[in-house]
Amino acid sequence: MSLLSVKDLLCNNSYPGRGIITGLSMDGKSAVAAYFIMGRSENSRNRVFEKTEDGIKTKAFDPSKLTDPSLIIYSPVRTLGAYTIVTNGDQTDTVYDGLKNGLTFEQSLRTRTFEPDEPNYTPRISALLDNTDENFSMQISIIKSCEGNPECVNRYVFSYDKPLKGEGRFIHTYISDGNPLKSFTGEPEKLELNGTIDEFTDEIWSSLNNENKISLYVLYIDIETGKKEVRIVNKN
Repeated sequence: MSLLSVKDLLCNNSYPGRGIITGLSMDGKSAVAAYFIMGRSENSRNRVFEKTEDGIKTKAFDPSKLTDPSLIIYSPVRTLGAYTIVTNGDQTDTVYDGLKNGLTFEQSLRTRTFEPDEPNYTPRISALLDNTDENFSMQISIIKSCEGNPECVNRYVFSYDKPLKGEGRFIHTYISDGNPLKSFTGEPEKLELNGTIDEFTDEIWSSLNNENKISLYVLYIDIETGKKEVRIVNKN
């Protein structure tokens, strides 16, 4: 059975929200990660990705129009040794600090819950790419309300040892557009990872809804050497 492409999963979904893709390239040589953000409000759309020393951060495209920095200004990607952390919020720093102090990915996230944006209660989605000793593995987490009920926190961690060549996993905050927005359900979706970093970047960006897409980050890590290739696309 053939895997679905990024285009298959995104083209008919106007608002998956924020999304993380992780996996292994078709040739088995590169660990792959991608993160995109979308937005419906002016405040949310007023953002760009900016490269930092150890990853990226979000920043206001026009600072004069920034009304509320909470939940939208953070570091989505940070690196700690052989670890690459990708998340949709400031839990990137939580995982970074936890790993630095001997905690696991899952233990670090135990201190966090879903976002307090009633009535959506947006899930916190996170991923960890681990290239320790050139043995690539990955973990994906989602922390969400219980079908919109904030009294219960549901936590899920999916671990992938020795990911298959050309196969990725995709998790996003929302099932689709709506009011309120319904949280992602089930396991991270399987998809095909094929082509160069530029081809993959183009495929994701062109498949995202043109009105709602904001920024995209794509990372390829050479598993043998640790060398990184990065692409950043900003609508603004």
